Amino acid sequence: MTRHVAVLMGGWSVEREVSLNSGAACARALEGVGYRVTRVDVQRDIAEVLAKLKPDVAFNALHGRFGEDGTIQGVLEILRIPYSHSGVLASALAIRKDRAKTVVKAAGVPVAHGVNVSRFAAAKKHVLPPPYVLKPIDEGSSVGVVIVKKDREHPPQEIARPDWPCGEMLLAETFIAGRELTCAVMGDRSLGVTEIQAATGEFYDYDAKYAKGGSIHICPAQILPKIYQQIEECALTAHQAIGCRGVSRSDFRYHDESDTLVWLEVNTQPGMTETSLVPELAAHAGLDFGELVKWMVEDASLDR
Repeated sequence: MTRHVAVLMGGWSVEREVSLNSGAACARALEGVGYRVTRVDVQRDIAEVLAKLKPDVAFNALHGRFGEDGTIQGVLEILRIPYSHSGVLASALAIRKDRAKTVVKAAGVPVAHGVNVSRFAAAKKHVLPPPYVLKPIDEGSSVGVVIVKKDREHPPQEIARPDWPCGEMLLAETFIAGRELTCAVMGDRSLGVTEIQAATGEFYDYDAKYAKGGSIHICPAQILPKIYQQIEECALTAHQAIGCRGVSRSDFRYHDESDTLVWLEVNTQPGMTETSLVPELAAHAGLDFGELVKWMVEDASLDR
């Protein structure tokens, strides 16, 4: 009997459009490898929808709050619907960048120095010596990230606007110059390392991630073999320390001249279009997109 997969996408976070793209690509690929697929644009009645739909598996293609923070995972646990990606605890921990850093650092992975600060305090005076980075503690896709450059006399004011959409607390981190690198983990193995270059020469922000031609992916990354191996080991350590399941992706910065490597964060729900970073790394490791999403469905479970 053909397994019925509900692909959960959309939602109401600031990453809704990204999620719709991921979900559509995964749904097509899952149909291509033989599953019966129902596309579900997630709204507040998702528990009722899934209770009526009764899928065999939920493929979680949501990004951002609710989909990536342990909330939808809890709903699926209550409904006893096996699901892809990480479980309740790992999802809730990973989306809190500050707390995830504490766990990963304790596991021996190098991280950047950082402090938590309210957005209003960060707008009044520099909270770290410039250059530094301000980022929401629980958003993804570089939403709300601000780089405060070395020659900036005053802190950024946009973070204090009344319409600021990214929460009251920010994580301030020392800026690490150098390469932007990412490593995917699938189950108990790393899939390789990609270097990401923003096409504009600026940092890898939301537009660089998702706009056509916004970034250049160098896969595999052209870095020293020992650094490549260290990144793979750190990504797997972070995945395991946080308790991730299925597929995750860890982001890093590496500065060649000072030989400085730092882990930035783990993405428990990385982008999943055919040209996204994880599918590219899977292809580099010998898995096409259909094989990747099939593995994710077969890996799905409860009590993750």
